[in-house]
Amino acid sequence: MDTTDLIRHGECDWEVPAHGPMRVPVRIFADEALVRAMDDKVREQAMNVATLPGIVGASHVMPDAHWGYGFPIGGVAAFDADAGGVVCAGGVGFDVSCGVRCLHTGLARADVTAVQARLADALYAGIPAGVGSTGAIRLNAQQMDEMLAGGARWAVDRGWGSPADLERVEERGHMLHAKPGEVSDRAKRRQRDEMGTLGSGNHYLEVQEVTDVHDEAIAAAFGLKRGDVVVMIHCGSRGLGHQIGTEFLRRMVEDAPAHGLVLPDRELACAPLTSGLGRAYLGAMRAAINCALANRQILTHLVREVFAAVLPRARMPVLYDVSHNTCKLECHRVDGRWRELYVHRKGATRAFGPGHPDLPPALRDAGQPVLIGGSMGTASYVLAGTTASESLAFSSACHGAGRAMSRQQALKRWHGRQVVDALAARGILIRSPSSRGIAEEAPGAYKDVAAVVDAADRAGLARKVARVEPLVCVKG
Repeated sequence: MDTTDLIRHGECDWEVPAHGPMRVPVRIFADEALVRAMDDKVREQAMNVATLPGIVGASHVMPDAHWGYGFPIGGVAAFDADAGGVVCAGGVGFDVSCGVRCLHTGLARADVTAVQARLADALYAGIPAGVGSTGAIRLNAQQMDEMLAGGARWAVDRGWGSPADLERVEERGHMLHAKPGEVSDRAKRRQRDEMGTLGSGNHYLEVQEVTDVHDEAIAAAFGLKRGDVVVMIHCGSRGLGHQIGTEFLRRMVEDAPAHGLVLPDRELACAPLTSGLGRAYLGAMRAAINCALANRQILTHLVREVFAAVLPRARMPVLYDVSHNTCKLECHRVDGRWRELYVHRKGATRAFGPGHPDLPPALRDAGQPVLIGGSMGTASYVLAGTTASESLAFSSACHGAGRAMSRQQALKRWHGRQVVDALAARGILIRSPSSRGIAEEAPGAYKDVAAVVDAADRAGLARKVARVEPLVCVKG
């Protein structure tokens, strides 16, 4: 991206002033190297978002941003229903509520390395992964609707975890006002056999070691110290969320003229928040959030079963579970007054700061854990939300490293076996049903996650707490 016409407000704060049809400016939170490495399409898409009715403040771009569908991935925008605001399916994404859950283990690296291959094989056998993967759970029509309404609470009520888990999950594991009736039969059929599965693409399950602590006080509040072993689970709403996105995008395109919406890009199809279609999408999207929360809860139970068999000393409470790819109704202070806004986070993570009432008491003084996934052979990070992030970007932060090249480009550059062998030589064991998928997700296909996290920290979006590095990765 060319930076010559950007206004620079700080080391990691850039602005594209509002002009033409833009209602608000674009703000990009990244250092100069990351901005220059971004595709020009990122700016174009962020500017298009800035033209949508009812947008508040700015169209925000996170440091991991890259080209996406409609919104850039790493895009954040808030809309006011009372000001004619819209909900945009492309501003949520197809994998609704894709997110990361982090579990403690109470183990050290030596505990894992003693049984590393056995643990890797057992996790691969016990956690269904890959395109079209299915698990042992089969939901009938009534059970499907109960799951879509109940989320992780539904899963806990059926024995997949404990009530204590829910205290460490966004929305406490249950997204209110979900409407399973707005989810099509086709979407439900796609999900019927997919609960408790990782899926494919960039989804993964990793066993990781805490190698660095950047903030001792917050790390202690999160229960982290150097040498600890944790587990991260990255997945979402699987086929159900994708189907919801596909269907509602089509309906939004068809209905746009009736609402007087002139779209700068067909991929930004949207609907007024107060319209019947807008309310229907929100109900279906919230049901998909519950699906993702239930899915990660079931996966947590399966991971615990594997550890109980291989490393029975493990104790595996939840550190936190945070989603990206959502639209949530939140209260934010804008121009000195509180407003209810629908915050779209597309490939972006909520990052509430210290004292926020939605955080569990044990975490409230430290701020919300922000879980930033790496790319198979690279580090991941635990950060904490900041008070400053509220005014910067509606309490939002990046969600991962962000792709630096397309999957097709990665396939031309790497072979799956080549990646597996190179990582094994570094002590990282990969298990996956797809050699092609491994090549597509090669570490070199992503931006430098450390640079992305440093930019988020310097911008004030979130504070670095701990760095973790992989020991075992089950990849979809």
